[in-house]
Amino acid sequence: MAPAPVDETFVDVVEQKKDTLKLPESTRERLIKAGVDLSDGYPYRPSKPLYLQDVYKIRGEEREYVDAGSRADKSKKNLFEAATKVTDLTAHIGTEIEGLQLKDLTHEQRDELALLIAERSVVFFRNQDITPQQQLELGKWFGEPEVHPQTPQVPGLLGVTVIWPDLFATERPASFRKPGGASSWHSDLVHEKQPAGVTHLHNDIVPPIGGDTLWASGYGAYEKLSPDFRKIIDGKLAVYRSAHSYLDRENPGAGPQFIERVHPLVRVHPATGWKALWVNRAMTVRIVGLDKAESDVILNYLYDVYEKNVDIQVRFKWTPNTSALWDNRITIHNASWDYAGKHPRHGNRVTSLAEVPYFDSNAPTRRQALGLLDEEEKKALDLIAGGAKDFSL
Repeated sequence: MAPAPVDETFVDVVEQKKDTLKLPESTRERLIKAGVDLSDGYPYRPSKPLYLQDVYKIRGEEREYVDAGSRADKSKKNLFEAATKVTDLTAHIGTEIEGLQLKDLTHEQRDELALLIAERSVVFFRNQDITPQQQLELGKWFGEPEVHPQTPQVPGLLGVTVIWPDLFATERPASFRKPGGASSWHSDLVHEKQPAGVTHLHNDIVPPIGGDTLWASGYGAYEKLSPDFRKIIDGKLAVYRSAHSYLDRENPGAGPQFIERVHPLVRVHPATGWKALWVNRAMTVRIVGLDKAESDVILNYLYDVYEKNVDIQVRFKWTPNTSALWDNRITIHNASWDYAGKHPRHGNRVTSLAEVPYFDSNAPTRRQALGLLDEEEKKALDLIAGGAKDFSL
């Protein structure tokens, strides 16, 4: 059975829309100042691999990885003393740093920033004067920058992805009921053999109203679960799929297929040693070893815990030339499309790949490690440690 024929008229219309898109002037000026060659158009679009088998070979072998945060001074004195202000935006997630330029960080400050991201999940820097080249160089410090086989990139800079909602809308039109962009809770690149660690998104132009991004803490989501429920999911594996689809070379008529890999449902961050829930509604397919009905019940509950507890979330209002650096191992995020595409938005993203995910039953939660447990939590953990089978709090 042959693949469904492509509507060439639709393809032509989409390409025409892409060709008529105009870069925001401030974005164009930034790219030209950085020496980016725009003569062949913007962005660069890689030749999309057609077949599943080809994509599995991309980064298919395990690579050595050392988390930059594991090298850091735990006090983070080099980073904090150089800043003019450090503000925690909520109790559990999100920190904003003022008075520093990311491009000028020393090696020690970079390591301390990696540790801060691992502890606070996402860190923000406004008024950044940083080129795509400098963004890529910083990304290499945190791990191997991911070069996506399908997403648009800055010309001449493989690994610097273009985040431009107006471009995306030429392929997937958005509406109020079906928002565009990344308007659903997700974590990036969960299908990789060594999935994403730190992502650095620099937005050079943003809507004057709306367009916020939300992040939720995987540490906090895991801690919201009762100790007995944690025992149910600790050590369990789940199937994670790619956002993009491909054809099976052996059976192209089966239609689009996704890259799938198996990883732990709960993982441990190598720099902090804390447990985090690692699921997302968009790309976690099923729990290994459970029937679909059983898996669906548990996963839907976990999604709800992650997405609906506002006290473990931060909502960030962007301003032009702001950078956000977050850790995909311990967060999910969601970009609000409430501005409805009425204002330009453009950014560049570098995602550094991390370790093969792992689980350690002896690892503490964040609240345990920081001595934040309340009496109810302590009682529950003590009863489990003592072998109690039936108790109420």
